[in-house]
Amino acid sequence: MSVDLAPPLPQTVSSNALLKRILNETRLEPVENTFDVLNPADGSIVAQLPDLGAAETELAVEYARQAQPDWASRTAKERGEILRRWHDLILSNERELGEILTLEQGKPLAEARREITFNAGYIDWFAEEAKRAYGDVIPTSASNRRQVVLKQPIGIVGAITPWNFPSGMITRKAAPALAAGCVIILKPSDETPLSALALECLARDAGFPEGVFQAIPSKDPAPVANVLTSHPLVRKVSFTGSTRVGKLLMRQSADTMKRLSLELGGNAPFIVFEDADIDAAVAGAMVAKFRNAGQTCICANRILLHTAIQDEFLSKFVAAADAMNVTDGFDSSCAMGPMINSAAKNKVAALVGDALAKGAKRATSRLPDSDGTFFPPTILTGVSGDMDISHTEIFGPVAPVFTFDTDAEAIALANDTPYGLASYFWTRDYSRAWRVSEQLEAGMIGLNDVAISGDSTPFGGIKESGVGREGSRYGLDDYLEIKYVAMGGI
Repeated sequence: MSVDLAPPLPQTVSSNALLKRILNETRLEPVENTFDVLNPADGSIVAQLPDLGAAETELAVEYARQAQPDWASRTAKERGEILRRWHDLILSNERELGEILTLEQGKPLAEARREITFNAGYIDWFAEEAKRAYGDVIPTSASNRRQVVLKQPIGIVGAITPWNFPSGMITRKAAPALAAGCVIILKPSDETPLSALALECLARDAGFPEGVFQAIPSKDPAPVANVLTSHPLVRKVSFTGSTRVGKLLMRQSADTMKRLSLELGGNAPFIVFEDADIDAAVAGAMVAKFRNAGQTCICANRILLHTAIQDEFLSKFVAAADAMNVTDGFDSSCAMGPMINSAAKNKVAALVGDALAKGAKRATSRLPDSDGTFFPPTILTGVSGDMDISHTEIFGPVAPVFTFDTDAEAIALANDTPYGLASYFWTRDYSRAWRVSEQLEAGMIGLNDVAISGDSTPFGGIKESGVGREGSRYGLDDYLEIKYVAMGGI
């Protein structure tokens, strides 16, 4: 695909050699249509990319078909060595990748650089874990037969990733797929395709053969997704995004019986019991709610406070939120950047407006500007179940606060949602820690902690928050088929 250089790069990243490289490289024949990549902080055009569609995706599947047998036949050690070179190249280009990420996504540069280094860990983890795709020998009652279980790569994988973690969501899907011996076709978000192209560029440098890792930039995801979900040679689809789209992809994949990994919407409760360490809980809530401007799938979507500590917690929580500096991600003092676009900001503003109209109160001091994409950290009190914000994934820097008096009430409030991705709670009671962990309906629980994801731990949800897991040994299994071989005549 050809990539046309847009207007001059912003001064902040004018020396970024990796960005200049991906903007100038030509890898496929030019296409007629292009789309703009915008900086959400000021709306400026960062780049113009080819708008690829169904035909180019069909071609990518053909390249993948040619590449799959050779890649699957390589040993786990050989695949791991290439993955490690990719990992090392990502770390050596961490500053440039972070600048690209902030430029197209908006989050603070320090936060973007942490995303690069943290999620590169998934590549290193699966480079090792590939060697542990163990099979089994099953005891048999027949002396002339042996029963063996093999694990083999599924085949071609289609991955569709979101804009909120444009680097991390890619490495978490690509690393286990590639380690297992699968090749992968990636459709990144049209809001943040440059991070994907940069990772593809470094993957080629690392030595991945042609067709093993391909990125398809496109403004319209539907034609690309339709090929990935309907093509018989694509054996698995991995998607991170909304529950609505996840259900659509599941329906589209049914005719070819694809394996699916779906990491979908969330409505995470953040429960603070009366015996909690309040200062630690406030610090945790600031991260869980306002990281990435609240645009994360495991964000604390509802703050549930025991009535005995609500005043103390709210006083400290509001003060910390009001002190956050909201500005361009390239500003060294930035604590929170812009939202991804005006539509996202307007959605959040509508949720806040509905809550205020129905009796909620704004506890924080700042109001959003009428234009632009910045939305200040906002805390709402007096929130009730009839407000849209109580059951909608906010995906923005707004914290609705609820109160409770008993453990049973807190658990009922927390579980009163069709989603089950993450839940958080804070207590120093050992017995309560076990009971609440077991009763919360979520795939991931943060007990006195909000740093719940990592390369060695399973990331994923239950109920309408999806199927499958990313990270850990369970994440590798999602890209492997189990084959049973009965060996007779022994």
